[in-house]
Amino acid sequence: MEVLIPNPIPVVEANGVLRVAGTRVTLDTVLECFLDGATPEEIVQRYPALDLVAVYEVIAYYLRHQEQLNAYLASGRTRAEAIRSEVEARYNAVGICERLLKRQANETHG
Repeated sequence: MEVLIPNPIPVVEANGVLRVAGTRVTLDTVLECFLDGATPEEIVQRYPALDLVAVYEVIAYYLRHQEQLNAYLASGRTRAEAIRSEVEARYNAVGICERLLKRQANETHG
């Protein structure tokens, strides 16, 4: 009789970020696609580095641990918003396109 050994979830942690093992695709990316209505097949089409079985395993893990993973996703959104706000405060993006085009024109003619 063959003994089936369950596969561990194909996710690894590096620097506080969870990624699908063997890829640079974040857990956030897969789950946000799924929560936006994408099927596992569509997720693999969008991110060819992913394996269909791994995507199904990640989604199954999410469905069993929604509370913890929703908290993880919310924390990530909060961090991203804080970083975006800091960048916007530090670097004024208003008129950047015009400034860059003007600089390019000056370099071309000067």
